[in-house]
Amino acid sequence: MSVAVKEIQQLLHARVQKGNKSFFEKIIPGNQKIYGVKTPLLNEIVKQYKSGSLILAKERWHAGSYEERIIAIKIMEKTGKEDPVLLLKLFKQFAKDIDNWAVGDGLGMQSIRSIVKTHHTEIFAIANKFNTSKNMWQRRLSLVMVEWYTRNKAFHPTIKLLVNYLKNDEEYYVKKAIVWFIRTLQKENEKAFLNYQEGFSLVLPAPKFMVR
Repeated sequence: MSVAVKEIQQLLHARVQKGNKSFFEKIIPGNQKIYGVKTPLLNEIVKQYKSGSLILAKERWHAGSYEERIIAIKIMEKTGKEDPVLLLKLFKQFAKDIDNWAVGDGLGMQSIRSIVKTHHTEIFAIANKFNTSKNMWQRRLSLVMVEWYTRNKAFHPTIKLLVNYLKNDEEYYVKKAIVWFIRTLQKENEKAFLNYQEGFSLVLPAPKFMVR
């Protein structure tokens, strides 16, 4: 365990606020350790490691707690542009460990943000692979990780293919992502996606991953 890892764990313990742990446990499914430290305080910790490399992000991710994985994601966001190849390698590795929407959405929307303009081909290739995964969190991630591209109409046909493939997915958290994506696409291109939701099974079932 590196010195930085020990320091971060000490900072997390020092910033725990009463009641936060139980709050997070109610809204985030999964069995990961939760300290109970809110995002603004996590941001302060990340600022102390501005020179933190992707190796530090890997160490934080494998430590396993909710907060440490969020810190890993934020480090990836800040330093990933320096080594896009390693960033995408870690992204694919970390995607195998996702067991809740909070970490999964953070990984998809934040960790690769620094390279969305330069590496869309690689990002969509990963999304296409995850789109057909047996892992429901990776299927959800296949949409979340391309959310940035909904701003550009040129990518809408490709995004539509990803959404269409999941139109009959029965998993609660995948369906929630589909509903969110349809609304986003309609907002960005109302004319093209006015009746897009027709044919989709959008009734949300009860989540199988219940809160503690």
